[in-house]
Amino acid sequence: MPQPDTGSVRAELLSMTLRACELARTAVAAAADALATRSDAPFRTVNDCEKELDRLDREVDDRVTVAVTQVGPEVARDLLACMKFMLDLERIGDLISSLVGCARAVGQRINMEDVNDLLKMAALLEKMLRDAHQALEHRDLESAIAILRADSEIDRLRNLILIRHVEDNPAGSSHESVHVMFMAQALERAGDHAKNLAEEVCHLVSGHSMRHVMRESDKSYEQMYLKYLREKQPAHK
Repeated sequence: MPQPDTGSVRAELLSMTLRACELARTAVAAAADALATRSDAPFRTVNDCEKELDRLDREVDDRVTVAVTQVGPEVARDLLACMKFMLDLERIGDLISSLVGCARAVGQRINMEDVNDLLKMAALLEKMLRDAHQALEHRDLESAIAILRADSEIDRLRNLILIRHVEDNPAGSSHESVHVMFMAQALERAGDHAKNLAEEVCHLVSGHSMRHVMRESDKSYEQMYLKYLREKQPAHK
């Protein structure tokens, strides 16, 4: 059986994964547009992006499953990274699709304070996906670290929304409040999947997992990881 052109396989799968990053980013931007304008066009854009993400996820999964047994360890690691990226990107697409469905249902019955916080979360998520594209394409650790910082801010905004609708509303959550909290949670979970992308790039570039170097410390997540890389650097010379 002829061996595959490993360079071509890697390039094609990387291209598909980068396209998926852009599709997920486009879906998030359209979701923000849907929240801001309530027009129908953004809903259709999100739906189209989700369908294409599903298709790419299936294609990458099928191709990696075959190719990974026919290439060397270095290429196999790249292919598996693409497959892991696609899994998280497809889930981000699902979450954003659920979010816009909820936004469509609640319509104009969201106060502007909630809309503004949701839009801030969406803007952060969009940048995280742009950074994920940059990090994967250029093996850029700084872009991956930027994703981790943005995820913390998404968590903070989600918490503000929950406090506003739960702790500051002792009479109980209204129907609209439930929708708002669902949308905030969807964006926060999408941020977690974007964080997974950053961790995958860190592992791909350095060979070390962020999860494996975490220790009890008052330092931030990214500070501990960068310190770990600096300490390990002499061993690679």
